[in-house]
Amino acid sequence: MEELGLFPLGIVLVPTERIPLHIFELRYQELIGECLEHEREFGLVLADDDGVRAVGTRAAVFDVLDRFDDGRLNVAVEGKERFRILAETHGRSFRTAEVEPVGDEEIASEPKTRERAVDLFRKLGRVVETEIDEPDTESGLLSFELAARVDFGPERKQELLELRSEPERLRIVCDLLERAAEAITLERALAESASKNGRGLARG
Repeated sequence: MEELGLFPLGIVLVPTERIPLHIFELRYQELIGECLEHEREFGLVLADDDGVRAVGTRAAVFDVLDRFDDGRLNVAVEGKERFRILAETHGRSFRTAEVEPVGDEEIASEPKTRERAVDLFRKLGRVVETEIDEPDTESGLLSFELAARVDFGPERKQELLELRSEPERLRIVCDLLERAAEAITLERALAESASKNGRGLARG
């Protein structure tokens, strides 16, 4: 158990994911400044209408992209281990909490499930006609590596973050990838049909 500085945001960071952050509030300038000075991590947690979630991801700053004269920062961070908030603590300008690590059950995913997940990811890449950064099928965190590459939205990503079973997460990711490809294909088919007819299609 340890005390960790928290950064509540309307996004979810999963392990292995890399994202840019714009740091403009003074309290978070202080938090990120300390993390840079002492090579510490901070906790990124989802905050929405339901409040701050109990499970988040430790984040490490791996690059400072911009420093502004007024103290603002643009940084790039990487998702590390997950944690659970046990109790919020006080005394700092930014939020802090006592946290404990969140680990996975010792159940490995099946090779055929990993292959299917990566195949579905390839299919989605073909549908959106973009080059993809393909993860290693042997990764023990394949579900998170895929969720880091596709925008499933904060609610879905939080659901994956809280699950402690890699096989269960992969099952959900496969379903999400399949539905995403189908939705994009359907949307394009409707758009092509509408353009051929010269008018939009009514949706009931």
